[in-house]
Amino acid sequence: MAPHPVCRLRKVSATVWLTLVISLFAGSCGNTRKVTAAGSSGEDKALTVSIATVESRQVNRTVEAVGSLFAFDEVTVSPEVDGRAEKVLVDVGDHVIKGQVLAQILPLEYELAVSQAQALLDQARAKLGLAEGQEELKDPAQAASVKKAAADLANAEQKFRRTGELTQQGVVPKQTYDEDEANYNAAKAAYDLALQDVTNMQAVVKQDEAALDLARKKLRDTSLRAPFDGFIKERDVTVGQYLKAATTPTPAFGIVNIDPMRARLKVPEKMAAWVSVGQPTEVTVEAFPGRTFSGKIWRINPSVDPTTRTFDVEGLVENHERLLKAGFFTKSSLLTSKVERVLVIPRRSMTYAYGIYKVYIVNGNKLKETEIKIGDQSGEDVEILEGVKEGDRLALAAEGQELALKDGLSIKVAKQ
Repeated sequence: MAPHPVCRLRKVSATVWLTLVISLFAGSCGNTRKVTAAGSSGEDKALTVSIATVESRQVNRTVEAVGSLFAFDEVTVSPEVDGRAEKVLVDVGDHVIKGQVLAQILPLEYELAVSQAQALLDQARAKLGLAEGQEELKDPAQAASVKKAAADLANAEQKFRRTGELTQQGVVPKQTYDEDEANYNAAKAAYDLALQDVTNMQAVVKQDEAALDLARKKLRDTSLRAPFDGFIKERDVTVGQYLKAATTPTPAFGIVNIDPMRARLKVPEKMAAWVSVGQPTEVTVEAFPGRTFSGKIWRINPSVDPTTRTFDVEGLVENHERLLKAGFFTKSSLLTSKVERVLVIPRRSMTYAYGIYKVYIVNGNKLKETEIKIGDQSGEDVEILEGVKEGDRLALAAEGQELALKDGLSIKVAKQ
């Protein structure tokens, strides 16, 4: 049975209505996508930046060098006499002054040696006839034995002459004359011998005086003393230890003087003409980051190491606070007499990534990313070797927004 015409019309109307609804919905969805797309394709928001200008500046060149710190003076104290350690008066880290006693060797043996040398000297002086307090006999003829021999000689000479006169007169026989002549010659020889004995005794006295001085020195050497002001670096002696002073002396103490310190630095040979004695230097060490220690160049090695193509420079660095220690690795900046004109920019105007330094040059209201090569750094300024020219304007992002800078970015300059 065929459908009624009215029912067929209702079905067609419902189909048309559904088609219109779907079309309207689809159109509405399509318009929404276009608006969203239009909104996302708008211009990027401009970033506010400040400006730094590439400047040309005349600077004194500095030389950056690395090296190590050494004590100004360092010595190993060993005994000068053999003996057993009776006292040890200092230990590692103690500050000592020049002449201070560090350890004491048992002195009894050396005290006895002094007494023995003094006795021998007194005996020699007595033989020489020196009175107490009299230092030396300047004229050997003044010695008692020489005076006696001189008197005997004078008496024999006088008797011999008288006998000679009487012999010529025939009063005295020739035998008596010969006897008196022999006595005179014997007295003369005795005088010469006495004079020689006194001279020899004077030499003995000097020898005994030297022996006494040596004995006293050895007695003093039983006290081990500091040769200069410094600190005890090592202590290798204990009470009761026997110390030797032979061909291989026993090491007792190590002493270092650490104010000032020696900074030994390696400088490239191409900078040899830039460095001279007296130039200031600033030293940094890892133990005190951010702190510099002042000094001056003190010595320059006249030769270059052919292996490293560097030469040694030694600076003296003040260490009044005793913060620096021997052996510290150090980095130094030497202010030289070399003057050049260079381009500089603020350190914060450049970025670093993957071994490349970059800056962003302001070109109108856009940024241009540019790779640069840097030279020396001084404080907040950096020398530029390649990549920019004097007068170029560089973008400085606000703190925390450095990563927002990129090539082609729209910017606006902050009011200054």
